[in-house]
Amino acid sequence: QAQLVESGGGLVQAGGSLRLSCADSGRAFSHYAMGWFRQRPGKEREFVAAISFGGVGTDYGDSVRGRFTISRDTAKNTVSLLMTNLRPEDTALYYCGAKETYAVVPGRSGYGYWGQGTQVTVSS
Repeated sequence: QAQLVESGGGLVQAGGSLRLSCADSGRAFSHYAMGWFRQRPGKEREFVAAISFGGVGTDYGDSVRGRFTISRDTAKNTVSLLMTNLRPEDTALYYCGAKETYAVVPGRSGYGYWGQGTQVTVSS
């Protein structure tokens, strides 16, 4: 069972960068596809990025493709999201999710494990 804790959120000016991290204290991290999602005030949770269990496959939401990069470190049981060229509309609560799958394409749904979220605020 994944036990996820996000960190790295904060306040940044537009055009700046942040790196979010998600640590899994469970024992099956290498079996999980990992994803980042975000929820803006008054909006539904939306997909941001995902990476397959082996790190080969990645996927990005249209609004972040080319600006955000997802990566994972299996030795440290962590997944990271490097966010560059941040915009005010990236302001949201960012969540890390996990699902057990061995698919090369990680997928955008079916995540059953979630962290508590980390707040990212981008000022204009």
